[in-house]
Amino acid sequence: MPEVHLSLTMKKENILLWGLTVLSAVMMSIPFLVPHTGLLALFGLVPLLCMERIATMLEKKLIWIYHYSCFVLWNAITTFWVCNATVGGGLFAIFANALQMSLVFGLFRLSKRKFKGALPYIFLMVTWIAWERFYFDAEISWPWLVLGNSFARTTWAIQWYEVTGTLGGSLWIWACNLLLFGLMTSLSDGRWQTFNAKARAAYPAGYILLVLLPIAASAVIGRQYDDAMDSDDSLPVAIIQPNIDPYNKFQALTQAQQNGILLSQAEKVLAYRRNDSTAGPLLLLAPETFTNDITCGDYARSRTWNGFTTFLKDYPGVNLLFGASSYEYIYSKEAPSYTARKIQDGLWYESHNSALVTDGTQRTEIFHKSKLVVAVEHTPYPRIFCPIDDLLGGVMGRCVGQDGISLLHIQDGTTVIPVGCAVCYESVYGEYYTGYIRKGARAMTIITNDAWWGNTPGYRQHLSYASLRAIETRRAIARCANTGISAIICPSGKITERTPWWEPAVIESQIPLRDDITFYVSHGDITGRVCTFIFILLLLALLVRFLKGA
Repeated sequence: MPEVHLSLTMKKENILLWGLTVLSAVMMSIPFLVPHTGLLALFGLVPLLCMERIATMLEKKLIWIYHYSCFVLWNAITTFWVCNATVGGGLFAIFANALQMSLVFGLFRLSKRKFKGALPYIFLMVTWIAWERFYFDAEISWPWLVLGNSFARTTWAIQWYEVTGTLGGSLWIWACNLLLFGLMTSLSDGRWQTFNAKARAAYPAGYILLVLLPIAASAVIGRQYDDAMDSDDSLPVAIIQPNIDPYNKFQALTQAQQNGILLSQAEKVLAYRRNDSTAGPLLLLAPETFTNDITCGDYARSRTWNGFTTFLKDYPGVNLLFGASSYEYIYSKEAPSYTARKIQDGLWYESHNSALVTDGTQRTEIFHKSKLVVAVEHTPYPRIFCPIDDLLGGVMGRCVGQDGISLLHIQDGTTVIPVGCAVCYESVYGEYYTGYIRKGARAMTIITNDAWWGNTPGYRQHLSYASLRAIETRRAIARCANTGISAIICPSGKITERTPWWEPAVIESQIPLRDDITFYVSHGDITGRVCTFIFILLLLALLVRFLKGA
């Protein structure tokens, strides 16, 4: 009988632990999937912390299985759609990203051996945020589930991101979760009874203020940008969504036919401007990788470029910004770089994912995407992995990004308007994105092709992250996506106009031109830097204690 009772008890314990594990994963996933549910993240980690506490008290072995499973489930629920583009890459992203989260959590559990009281939990918070900050600059980088991104569809609550950036949201989430968890544990273990009256009042009051004050601050700050789109100084834009299936891009249509689709849509929009030299500048926006026939420095070799510039001659002041796979050809006996691919003896090429702007005068500027998708576009640690990739037949992407950010310019006579163009994945990187503003961008564009993921949460998440960038920089965004969703996003992060998914569409609008600089743009990611500094100090203290055996 005792054995049966013990078995039933263990079964209940396992159900409880797994229930808390799954609950935390689901609660942390919902904000990425359901609009206006970002506040759920403020207590979504509490079940995970409760699981760890209970499992430790029960002296469970292999506790890492629970927290790693939580992170795998969270990653799978929110980013399963990556598998639509690449099954191997999607599975790697899920399990490898979860592993890194689990290692952070495991380091926290290790710290509990030497740190007492609240210190291990502070260590967990700063370690997590330090990891998120490092992840933005890592060679293998997938910061899609940065905690602060939970509010990408709850922008009314985080207008203060103009000061802290997204990692300020990560800090808020951890602080709220840890304070609530501390309140719950003090009640459960009897410590609450030892608090005096002032402490009993201060603790819950502090938690309520921690939740509500940022929301109140957001309401006050956001009010300044209610009329941000109503500006005397603005740029007319026409966003063309051609809706071309990337999986059958060249099987179903030639490049000439695709160009015809784009120019046909543009012609309808621009009809009133034909041969009107007094109409002023207009930005015509086309999606990422629209064409693959651009030779860097020798644009006249491209039929697409020739067709575009010929078309634009009839529309003075119209500047076309479009995405292209571009190539640089290099004559060399030996490989000029690890990323270069061989065409024939003595001839090599390097590829780029680029944004170009041109007009009827054939003036052309080009920007090469710098934040590249690992494996699909970019081979990490090329000195190591490019030779391996050669042995495998060249299955990985080898795009080369440019060293620093540069702007594109919309021109009409003496009028010159500097704009930034974030190409696809670059819009996920907050501090990197501020570089466009520091260079002088008065408005922002994003060109992307989200069709690879199909009709899944992926393209909606990607769109929502653009709202975070608008808040951080207070720059309006014209976003063009091949199959949707294309949009106009105002400086408050609100999406004011949008296209449907998987339909040809056009947006005609105006975006305000701004010169102001936010605290986040000016000072960068202070939250991440401070948390990284504290993490290093606490890590050193932990190492010393282990070495001393204290």
